[in-house]
Amino acid sequence: MSWRPLYRSSKFRHVYGKPATKENCYDGIPITKSVQDNYFCSVNPKFIAVVTECAGGGAFYVIPIGQTGKIDPLQPKVCGHRGNVLDIKWSPFDDYIIASSSEDSTVKIWEIPKYGVLKSITNSKFDLQSHSRRVGLIEWHPTAEDILFSAGYDYRVMIWNLNSGERLIQNPVKILDCHKDVILSMSFNTDGSRLVTSCKDKKMRIIDSHTGKVLQESNSKSHRTNKVLYLGNLKMVMSAGFSKWNNRQITLWDQDDLSVPLREEDLDGSLGVLFPFYDPDTYMLYLAGKGEGNIRYYELSSEKPYLHFLMDFRSILPQKGMGVMPKRGLDVSICEVFRFYKLVTIKSLIEPVSMIVPRRSESYQDDIYPMTAGAQPAMTAQEWLNGVNKDPIFISLKPGCNSPQPSPLRKGNEQWHPPGHIKKDQETVNAFSEKWEQRNTEKIQEQKRSLITNGYDLSDCPAPKTENELLQMFYRQQEEIRRLRELLAQKEVRVKQLELEIKNIRFSPISY
Repeated sequence: MSWRPLYRSSKFRHVYGKPATKENCYDGIPITKSVQDNYFCSVNPKFIAVVTECAGGGAFYVIPIGQTGKIDPLQPKVCGHRGNVLDIKWSPFDDYIIASSSEDSTVKIWEIPKYGVLKSITNSKFDLQSHSRRVGLIEWHPTAEDILFSAGYDYRVMIWNLNSGERLIQNPVKILDCHKDVILSMSFNTDGSRLVTSCKDKKMRIIDSHTGKVLQESNSKSHRTNKVLYLGNLKMVMSAGFSKWNNRQITLWDQDDLSVPLREEDLDGSLGVLFPFYDPDTYMLYLAGKGEGNIRYYELSSEKPYLHFLMDFRSILPQKGMGVMPKRGLDVSICEVFRFYKLVTIKSLIEPVSMIVPRRSESYQDDIYPMTAGAQPAMTAQEWLNGVNKDPIFISLKPGCNSPQPSPLRKGNEQWHPPGHIKKDQETVNAFSEKWEQRNTEKIQEQKRSLITNGYDLSDCPAPKTENELLQMFYRQQEEIRRLRELLAQKEVRVKQLELEIKNIRFSPISY
């Protein structure tokens, strides 16, 4: 027998990074000079938010996702904080709600107008005031609506219920007071029942998010942790930091045992903090170093050796921070599985980078787009406060199919008749199907005509007075065109479904 090497098969072996062209970048943004090891950027399918420099307080930009190119120096800001903004996060369930934390010891919740920030916003929707020192981190609960976690330099994690309806909230619903030093990062598992944190005391803690009880605590002195990430569907935790020899290092841990790591991987001797990102749909882990342009990516598995290096994306543009587009905002027509937004300070630039799986076919690829978490909460804030845990509500990324539902006329592979339905002979079925087909054809033509005539009406808004207002009007029209195209695609999918149902009725066996 001849020996041959064993190669691990992977559909993501040849994933590559594709940076956006210059006209598709965001140029002219004075990115914050804060030394905090945060991401300073948050993205959703409608807006990109980035922390900026601001005299006399803290501010951040909120820019429509399609407003690429040179940004107006007089672009309005969100600027209600009295100190530098340290962290910003979009709500996972509302693309117009964003939270920000600041050196002024407050957390603010902002409501962004439908068509973007047309003038500077100074009044927040909610003010959360209970931390005694600056607030470095905020995280939304992944499945419960209106639940926000904030971590301050007072060593405490506070849990807020934003469903109270009060503009000023001074008392959090719960305080997690188990840390002995500054909290460096935090991350939830899939259903939000557990929270993992890294602390300046070199310990990781896995905490019950309801009770605040510490379930696991690491005592490893050979690994200094900066960032932690919960790998929920693998029941593991990943930490990124430095080894005792000051090499950058990532470590995988069992979520039920932090005493001994499952795998340690030394990377290099650079000093930049590693920003980790995990995609549970593809089991891919991305590592981007602060102050450098490279992005390494790996594929994870539940069996040894757990970590499989794939490739790295190389760039000469160093990133200070990064944002990530949610999966529902990706372009599935080009097999895009992840998208970064790099903050490049030296050029005042935000550069999108798409991670693409090379495929020859232009059709939708089901194997790389499994069901993914959508924008609908799985439970209310009160349900979570009552001790309930629920997994996310999943959606399909297939165009025109947000949530797959079984056809109301089919049950399995057999013809199904609703209760009380009278079975007809073949001639009656054919006559019925012809009338049904004619009626639906007329209805579809009418809907297509309405799509053309019921678009965005310029008479609904006053004439633009400035170049900025003209740009905002242009982006509103672009958004309306995109929405109409999506609606038309959904109607075409429905037409195909109806045609299949008609064919099933025509050729199904008749029982007497």
